[in-house]
Amino acid sequence: MTAGSEIRTISPGFGARVGDSLKRFFDSDVFYSFKRSPVTIIAFLVTVLLILGAALAPWIAPHNTNDVASLNLMDAFRPPVWESGGEPNFLLGTDDQGRGVLSSIMFGMQLSLLVGFASVLLAAAVGTILGLLSGYVGGRVDSVIMRIADVQLTFPAILIALLIDGIVGSLLPRAMHEEVKIYVLIVAIAASQWVNFARTVRGSTLVEKNKEYVQAARVIGVRPIAIMWRHVLPNVMGPVLVIATLSLALAILTEATLSFLGVGVPVTRPSLGTLIRIGNDFLFSGEWWMTIFPGLALVILVLSVNLLGDWLRDALNPKLR
Repeated sequence: MTAGSEIRTISPGFGARVGDSLKRFFDSDVFYSFKRSPVTIIAFLVTVLLILGAALAPWIAPHNTNDVASLNLMDAFRPPVWESGGEPNFLLGTDDQGRGVLSSIMFGMQLSLLVGFASVLLAAAVGTILGLLSGYVGGRVDSVIMRIADVQLTFPAILIALLIDGIVGSLLPRAMHEEVKIYVLIVAIAASQWVNFARTVRGSTLVEKNKEYVQAARVIGVRPIAIMWRHVLPNVMGPVLVIATLSLALAILTEATLSFLGVGVPVTRPSLGTLIRIGNDFLFSGEWWMTIFPGLALVILVLSVNLLGDWLRDALNPKLR
C-alpha cells in the first residue's frame, strides 16, 4: 500500500469521526439549551462580533492608531459624525491625539482580550494542576496548597496585581519594565485568579478519586500521574470551563481597572481601560465621546461574556436538566 492510498484510507474515517462528533453536539442537551435561550444566542453573537472586530482590527479598522506617523493633531477633539463639526472619516469622533475613537476601541479591545485570554489560560493551567495535586495526593501537599489559597483570598485581586506590578517595577530598569509590562500584567491577573480554579478542581478531584474507575486503575498498577492526567482531569474539566468563562470577564475588568489607574498596559498601546482614563480627563470639558464609547464597549463585552458564563454554568449543571 502506498502513502497516498494510506491517506485516502484514513481521511474518510477522520471525516466520519468529525461528523459524528458534530452530530452528537447538535443532539446534546447543551446545544438544546443554547438554542432555547434567545438571550444566550444574542450574547454569543455579540461576543463573536466583538472578538472578530478586535482580531481583524489591523485590516478592517478605519485607521491604524498604533502608527504614530499617521496621526494628525489637526484632527484632535472632533465630535461624532452626527454632531456639528463631525467628519465621516471619524464616525465616533477623535481623541486628543487625533486618533479615531472607533479604531482606538477596536485596537484597545484587541489588547484587552489578549490580556484577558492569556491570564485566564495561565490561571486555569496553574490552578488545575495544583487542584489535582491537592485533591488526589492529599496530606501535607493539600494543606500547604490550600493554606496558600486561603491567604491569597484575603487580598483583593486588584491589590495582588498592584503588588506584583510594583515589585517587578522596582527590580527591573524602567525601560525594560515598559517592554515586559503586558507580560507582568498577565501574570499579575493570573496570580489573583488561580485560587478559584484550584479550589474547584480540588473538590471535584476528591469526589472522582473515590470512584470505581480510579480504584480499578490503581489495582492494575497505573501510576498516579497517569490516573490524574488520563482519568480524573477529563472528568473535572466541566467546572473549569465554566469558571474560565466567568473569569474572562473579571480579567478584562481587572485589566481595565489597572490601566485606568495607570499601572496596566503601556500608554503606547492603549487598551479599553487606558482609553477610558484618557477620555476621563476631558469629560467635563465637553468631549464626552472619548470616554463614553470605550466605556460602552467595555460594558457590552463584559456583559455578553458574563451572560455566556451564566448559561454555561446552568447548562452543565445536571441538577437543572
